[in-house]
This record gives sequence, structure tokens and C-alpha cells, in this order.
Amino acid sequence: MMHMTFYWGKNVTLLLDSWRTDSWLSYGLTLLACFIFSVFYQYLEDRRLRLKIVANSKPSPPSMNTPLLFPARIGSNPVKKFAMAMLFGVNSAIGYLLMLAVMSFNGGVFIAVILGLAFGYLFFRSGDEEVVVLENPCACA
Repeated sequence: MMHMTFYWGKNVTLLLDSWRTDSWLSYGLTLLACFIFSVFYQYLEDRRLRLKIVANSKPSPPSMNTPLLFPARIGSNPVKKFAMAMLFGVNSAIGYLLMLAVMSFNGGVFIAVILGLAFGYLFFRSGDEEVVVLENPCACA
């Protein structure tokens, strides 16, 4: 039976019918897996944002051989665009799986995911405020 309110207990069905916990050991390992996946989500988000910053960085000044109408951009590399899209897709999939895990309405799973996201943010993304990327410096845009 699927719970529609938060409950506390070791009996959880998470994401698949075959992922059921019936002992405290399996419940603890499930909570650890939720925590690790949440930290990994924040790590991938950090990598994705850093790759985006590198891809959108200003190119070197054009030389005499650079065509005037089509300046080379780092972000126009199709391999980097594909890598960014794949990283976004994997990160989105992990995020949706975490959301579905929280929708099991188990209090322990909810706390494990929230703590994992918080620790991941602390370790991987808390320095993001120092790096400010302004694509359009106009305040009205």
C-alpha cells in the first residue's frame, strides 16, 4: 500500500517493487544510498555550472585570420554542447529519481535526501557566490 502522508518506519518501497526494506540494516543502507545520490546530484550540478561558465567565457581577441562575421566561440563547439546536454540529462534524471524517492513519504528518506542536498551544497557549491557570470551587464535586461 502506498502512503499518502509522512510515516516513520523501516518498511519502505523505494522506486521499484523489488527495492523493499524489511530490516533496519536494509533501511539504513537505503537511507545511505539516498544521501549519497543527493550529494552526487549537487556535485554534478556544480560540474555542469562550471562547464557552462567555461563554455560561455569570452574568447580570445580575434586575430587577423579570424573571419569578421563568424568569430570563433568556445561555446559553439558541438562536442562541448553535447557534453553539456548529456550532463544536464543525467543530472535531471538523478533529480527526478530523488523526487520520486521523497514521494515514498517516508520521513527517513525525506531527511536523508534533504541532508544529502545540504551537505552536497556545502562541499561543492557554497563557493558559487564568488563566481558571478553576467551574460548581459545591463540591469534592465
